[in-house]
Amino acid sequence: MPSAHNDQRMYYPLTFRFPILSFTQEIYVTDAYSGAICFAREHVFQLREKVEVFADDTERSLLASIEADRVIDWSARYTFRAPDGRELGSVGRRGMKSLWRAHYDVFAPGARTPTFVIQETNPFVKLLNDLVGEIPVLGLVTDFVLHPGYLATRVDGGAPVMKLTKRPSFDECRFVLAEKGPATEGEQLALLLSFLMMNLLERDRG
Repeated sequence: MPSAHNDQRMYYPLTFRFPILSFTQEIYVTDAYSGAICFAREHVFQLREKVEVFADDTERSLLASIEADRVIDWSARYTFRAPDGRELGSVGRRGMKSLWRAHYDVFAPGARTPTFVIQETNPFVKLLNDLVGEIPVLGLVTDFVLHPGYLATRVDGGAPVMKLTKRPSFDECRFVLAEKGPATEGEQLALLLSFLMMNLLERDRG
């Protein structure tokens, strides 16, 4: 997924922005130079979750779609596809394991077994952020103190590849995706789409 620059490289860190006052689930993703990477919108009122990813918020150029493999289910697997139908990878939530600590398996393009795993770095931080975040005034303070994080590591060897961390913001929900290790272009795209879908699912969870 190219940035606003004229090459295929993504310039990290990437910023994920979620408007707070929105009737739909939307994510704006920009690179380190504020260039548009993509814009994602979740379709609501559907039995099977579906997300469309566009080049920007004009929604004129579809880059990919994300669709669940079954009717709403805690352990659904979400497949990423290019507009021409090519599979770009997938992500699946680890059912019961994710009740306490978010746990997602990421499959690179063509992989039959997980290539990466995404996990919360500290589930206590997210729990406290969710609980206190609902309290007026105090919730604003916790946003600047508590920063839930999610780390993607390789299944083979456990090397860190990317980390998503919440950042303080008054008018929106904001996360920053940092590069922690090498990954191919296809792997980076699969991870980006996985973090997008994971963010939407974790927001639904609370």
